[in-house]
Amino acid sequence: MDAEQLKTILEAHAAWLAENGGERANLRWADLCRANLHGANLRWADLRGADLSRADLSEANLRWAKLRWADLRGADLCRANLHGANLRWADLREANLSDANLRGADLRRADLCRANLHGANLRWADLRGADLRRAKLGDTQ
Repeated sequence: MDAEQLKTILEAHAAWLAENGGERANLRWADLCRANLHGANLRWADLRGADLSRADLSEANLRWAKLRWADLRGADLCRANLHGANLRWADLREANLSDANLRGADLRRADLCRANLHGANLRWADLRGADLRRAKLGDTQ
């Protein structure tokens, strides 16, 4: 997906969130590899199956976002808000989730191998079947 298309989708999503027309972001199966989404407001966005590998999602608002089957390998999610997000079956290998808010997130069967979860809020997160091998879990809540 090119930068102009993404910008248009994010603008329409912002209008939808503000209840000012627009529409919810539908980025299902989108190629967003290495995308710069630092600080983006993707609350309630549909990112199922999207390729977000090595993307910058630091400080992004992904609260209640649909990220099932998303490829987030090596993504920077430092200080991202993933409260209540659906990350079931997501590939988060080597992702940076330091200080991220994963409160109540659905991480069932997610691959968190070698992910950095230092300082992440995992309260009420569902981690059943998640792969946490070699994940950095220091100071998680």
